Amino acid sequence: METPEGFAVAPPLGDLLLASKPRHGFIRLVQRQPTMVLGAFVLLLLLLIAVLAPYLGTVDPLALNPIARAQPPSAEHWFGTDLIGRDLWSRVLYGARISLLVGFSVAILASAGGLVLGLVSGFIRALDGIIMRMTDGLMSIPPILLAITLMSLTRASVGNVILAISIAEVARVSRLVRGVVLTLREQAYVDAATAAGTRRPMIMLRHITPNTLAPLMVQATYICASAMIVEAILSFIGAGTPPTIPSWGNIMAEGRALWQIKPFIVFIPAAFLSVTILAVNLVGDGLRDMLDPRMAKTI
Repeated sequence: METPEGFAVAPPLGDLLLASKPRHGFIRLVQRQPTMVLGAFVLLLLLLIAVLAPYLGTVDPLALNPIARAQPPSAEHWFGTDLIGRDLWSRVLYGARISLLVGFSVAILASAGGLVLGLVSGFIRALDGIIMRMTDGLMSIPPILLAITLMSLTRASVGNVILAISIAEVARVSRLVRGVVLTLREQAYVDAATAAGTRRPMIMLRHITPNTLAPLMVQATYICASAMIVEAILSFIGAGTPPTIPSWGNIMAEGRALWQIKPFIVFIPAAFLSVTILAVNLVGDGLRDMLDPRMAKTI
């Protein structure tokens, strides 16, 4: 700003503040989706806890101390100890690794497998009936029962748990993707690509797949939460991860014998599991609201 005499004058302080006020997309996201941001923050915090567990005052989660068994929370053992004296603080923090690993891995594997099956089923009519009857058979069995059956055929390990739960969840993803593909294949741009001589695999890759990613991402969050619950159930009944691996389901299974007199052994890992699943579901709800055009308030 210049005066009539030609001297430069600094603009008012209010104008400087308005000009320098940041308008980041993150602030708008917090205003529009506060619950999703909260869920993402909690999920990120749990992920950091799982990764940095060795540096958060933990000890060997398998170290035994029979003298200090079933001790309540104290300054020495923040979450207390289990029936054979293992530190619950260390076991719960290391157990976060198992739940998050299983949840994220199952979400990725089931989404990838369901995407392929849904694309093939929805776009290739000759294979539609065969694939859908197979998925109907899988969906007729509850996921937990199917996972127990698959785990009974193999040895207990984290990898087998991930594979068993992924097989149980892939049918639901393929159903979702097939429904989206059935709508998309009738669009004008697909007919135009076919008339231009584009091969079917390229049409599926370039025109169909990108439009299925939004509902697939939302479904993946619910699969992640469901996989964590199923893994905890499998470990609780002894059909999941081996007892030597600290997981929230194993910790709860070991503490159920003293539930009435030592409830903290079960309550603490159950609380961590509940908070994690709640955070994942909050992220999924927020993604649904953001990606669903019918629920968008502005264009």
